[in-house]
Amino acid sequence: MKYYLIAGEASGDLHGANLMHELKNSDPEAQFRYFGGDLMQAEGGTLVKHCRDMAYMGVVNVARNIRTISRNMNFCQKDLLEFQPDVLILIDYPGFNLRMAKFAKRNNVRVFYYISPKIWAWKEYRVKEIRENVDEMFTILPFETEFYKKHGIDVHYVGNPLLDTIEKYRETAVSKEEFLNRNNLDTRPIVALLAGSRKQEIENTLPVMKKAAACYPEFQFVIAGVSYVDSELYEKAQNGVTIPVIFNQTYDLLNNAHTALVASGTATLETALFEVPQTVIYRMEGGWVVQVVMKYFFLKIKWASLPNLILNKEAIKEFIQMDMTFKNVKDELHRLFYEEEYREKIITDYKQLKLLMGKRGSSARTANKMVELLKALKKN
Repeated sequence: MKYYLIAGEASGDLHGANLMHELKNSDPEAQFRYFGGDLMQAEGGTLVKHCRDMAYMGVVNVARNIRTISRNMNFCQKDLLEFQPDVLILIDYPGFNLRMAKFAKRNNVRVFYYISPKIWAWKEYRVKEIRENVDEMFTILPFETEFYKKHGIDVHYVGNPLLDTIEKYRETAVSKEEFLNRNNLDTRPIVALLAGSRKQEIENTLPVMKKAAACYPEFQFVIAGVSYVDSELYEKAQNGVTIPVIFNQTYDLLNNAHTALVASGTATLETALFEVPQTVIYRMEGGWVVQVVMKYFFLKIKWASLPNLILNKEAIKEFIQMDMTFKNVKDELHRLFYEEEYREKIITDYKQLKLLMGKRGSSARTANKMVELLKALKKN
C-alpha cells in the first residue's frame, strides 16, 4: 500500500521513522512519500520536504513566515493528490496537519492521525476538526483516551514509542569511557543541555542555560546539537562562552548525564525515561503578554512538561516564559546538584511514570492496526 506521512518536527521524524520501520514489517509492499527528516529518510521512500524548513514556533514567527508556510501547504496538497496514497498519516504538528486533514477528507483520502495534537492543553475547539476530518486517531499518552471519550471520539491507545526507541538504544549503547573519549570530555559530572530543535527555541533558551552553566565550573555542561540546525546558531547563542556541542548523540548524552536542563517538549519525557533529574524551561516571543494570555485564556492544563502531565503532579520544576530567569534556573540547578533526597524523589517519580506508560511495542502495535484497518477497507 501507499503511505503519505507528514512530520514537521524532530520528535515527529523520530516517531515517523519508527512507524515506517514497522509498517514495512506489516506490509512488505509499503511505499512511502513524506514530509520528515533524516531518520525517516533512512527508512527509505521519498522525502519531499525536510522538517528543518517547517519548524516555526510562536505567533510572531508563524506570522513572519506565513508565505513560506502557505507555499509548503499548497505544495503538499498538490503532491498528495499526485501520489494518490491509500492513507495520509499525520504526526502531531497540528497547525499544518489539521489543515491537511481537512483537505484530504475533502478529496476522499483516508486520514490517520498518529500522536494527538495537544488540544487537551489549549485550542480544545480543534477536537471538532478531528471529529470531522480524521478517520482514525492513534494516541500515545494514557490520559488522552479519556479526553477524547469525553468528546465522543474513540481512539486507539497504542502506548508510547519512546519506550521502544530507548530500549533499542540501550542494546548497543557505548560505554561512558568511550563516550567521553569520543567527544573530548573530561570526568566531571555531565549536565545535558537540550535547548530544543527549532531555531527560535535555541535562541530563547540557550543564553539562560549558558549563564547558569558559568556558575558551576565543577560540572561539565554539554549541548545536545541538532544536525539540521546551523552550527553557528549554537555559537551565537552562547555569546562568547564556549560549551561543547555534540551532534546526533542525544541519547548517549542523556545516558551519561548527572542532570539536565531541557526545553519543554518530547525531550522532557526522554530525559525522564533515562532517569536524569531535570529542570524544564521554555520561552516564546511576547514576554509577559503571552504569559498572561496563555495562562488565563488558552491553557487548560497545570503543567507544560509531559512527565508532570502524565503523573498529574509537579515531579520536576518548570520555568516557563517570564519565570525562565537566570536566578530561578541557577537556584534549581543547585538543588539538583547537591540535594540528594530531592534527586531521589524525582527518580522515584520517574519509575512511577514508566509504569503508567505501559509496555513496549508501541510502533509495532500502531503499524499492525493501521495495516489491519486498511486491508479491511480494501475488502469492503
